[in-house]
Amino acid sequence: MSDVVEREFGWDDQIENDGPDFVLLPEGDYEFEVTAFERGRHNGSDKLPPCNKATLTIKIADSEGNETNIKHNLFLHSKCEGMLCAFFTSIGQRKKGEKVTMNWTAVPGSKGRCKVGIKTYEGKQYNEIKKFYEPVEGQQVGKSWKDGF
Repeated sequence: MSDVVEREFGWDDQIENDGPDFVLLPEGDYEFEVTAFERGRHNGSDKLPPCNKATLTIKIADSEGNETNIKHNLFLHSKCEGMLCAFFTSIGQRKKGEKVTMNWTAVPGSKGRCKVGIKTYEGKQYNEIKKFYEPVEGQQVGKSWKDGF
């Protein structure tokens, strides 16, 4: 448990905590944990019409203990159904080819494996989720994975 107490600041309070350093993980396959998700709305774009979206906060750690949080959007549209299926398969809520109702209340705390890439935007590099993996035989998924985060 963290010793840091979260609180609201007053307008004249003093501040000093710079926060954690930004970590750019190398491209590769990683275990992940969903630490939060928010319901939202995609306003539409050239590629995708307006639809609901889930914004996930995904925590990933490398073998040296460096960790980062990646924001990842899942769009609730038939054009993106493959990514939705891959995500829910990865966290153990469905088996490949199975029809399932998405259980969003069980998403926070869920664990799985994914492929992380690096994208460049306006001259800066960021990590992004490229793919969610189907669990391999013997791999525990969902909320029952051994704590490695």
